[in-house]
Amino acid sequence: MGLAMMRVASAVIALLGSVIVPASAQTSSSQDTPRSECLAMANAPPHATPVSLRQAAARTDEVDITYAGHSTYYIDTPGGVRIATDWNGAYRMGRLPDVVTMNRAHSTHYTLFPDPRIPHVLHGWGENGEPAKISEKIGDVFIRNVTTDIRRFWGDNSGTNMIKDGNSIFIFEVAGLCIGHLGHLHVRLDDSHFAAIGRLDIVMVPIDGTYTMSLDGISEITRRLRAAVVLPMHRFETPLEDFMQRIGRDFVIDRRGERTLRISRETLPTTPTVIILDGV
Repeated sequence: MGLAMMRVASAVIALLGSVIVPASAQTSSSQDTPRSECLAMANAPPHATPVSLRQAAARTDEVDITYAGHSTYYIDTPGGVRIATDWNGAYRMGRLPDVVTMNRAHSTHYTLFPDPRIPHVLHGWGENGEPAKISEKIGDVFIRNVTTDIRRFWGDNSGTNMIKDGNSIFIFEVAGLCIGHLGHLHVRLDDSHFAAIGRLDIVMVPIDGTYTMSLDGISEITRRLRAAVVLPMHRFETPLEDFMQRIGRDFVIDRRGERTLRISRETLPTTPTVIILDGV
């Protein structure tokens, strides 16, 4: 009788285990799902900062942002992750990036044949008409995207010419900083875009004035995002000066003789500032 009871007890324990273990695994999986602190900041009551961001700021971890050229910036995180934006393989500086993001508006913003040694290649466009959906934690950085429409042909903004969700705004959350790259932006952002983007501390904006958006349009977006640091890209000499004139009434202009900006949450400027890094 004692042996029979032991067998019954063992069977019950095994059955409970088969039920309990998957439930435990599911809880662990949900806890591991990346969470956007930048959206939490944007949706928090005034002056409220999530605890995790306060802890990150207290560590004063610094991020290096280097202008490589065109619309490619390198972001080097405190944890050693190197990211390159709008990567086409042309703007190489030092070691290969660990993560590359791409947009497919023009061949200067992507490559279908990236170096196979790059472990993470993130396309800003989807397949089969579906938008790209990126939400990945890679090392110490959380990367997500917000899609926008792009023109099929330059200069034509008609509805029939637009490719839905063809561009991605990439957002990098690291060391308490919210860093955004607007990509090859062709359209004005509406309230749903701004809500999905959330708060940005640093934003990279295209300022060519023609191939992407008008200078008036991009200036309006830049003012509404109200990031502490604006880093121009897709820049040519005349639009750069024009952009500075348009934005200068609301932003400090800071020209740098170096290509790299080293910054932490604690060292963000208190007045919104356009920082023009040296580069091609």
